[in-house]
Amino acid sequence: MGAWGALIMSFFGAVFASLTLYWHMDLSGITLAVPFLGFLLIGLAAMYVIRLPGDGIKPTPKEERAIMWSSIGEGIGLFLASNIVINLHRPDLLLPSMALVVGLHFLPIAFAAGFRPFYVLGAALIIAATIGFVLGAPTGGEVAGLMAAGAIWLASGMAIRRDWLAKSKTTATA
Repeated sequence: MGAWGALIMSFFGAVFASLTLYWHMDLSGITLAVPFLGFLLIGLAAMYVIRLPGDGIKPTPKEERAIMWSSIGEGIGLFLASNIVINLHRPDLLLPSMALVVGLHFLPIAFAAGFRPFYVLGAALIIAATIGFVLGAPTGGEVAGLMAAGAIWLASGMAIRRDWLAKSKTTATA
């Protein structure tokens, strides 16, 4: 994953953090925009790397298919998970369920790409979800949401660095 993927992931990291602030910490107003400052900073770094000359990180057709199908599965999984926990009247399980689905969605991508850091990211999100389920309300949702946001933001920063290094190598050899 390169800077484009980091841009997308960092947005969803901000969504996780903002939902955690709203649902579990009862914060509202401008406070909910604070996590999007993290998205803005990561986004600026990603846009800088995207505009650099060179090819950078380009997924293969196999990886693109895995990303597409895994993302479709993620969307369906998020829809199902949210409906299930809401219909069970357990909104405290929403963020752990979301973290679980998002974590699972990285595993087929990691397999298709042969990219070990995606296994680590998927595992980190699954662990965040598991901790959230075990701790229960309200702490479980807070922990799962903030751990998920942190893992996604960290992975975004690493992806930007990886793309920047790839572009630096192609520029140096040209």
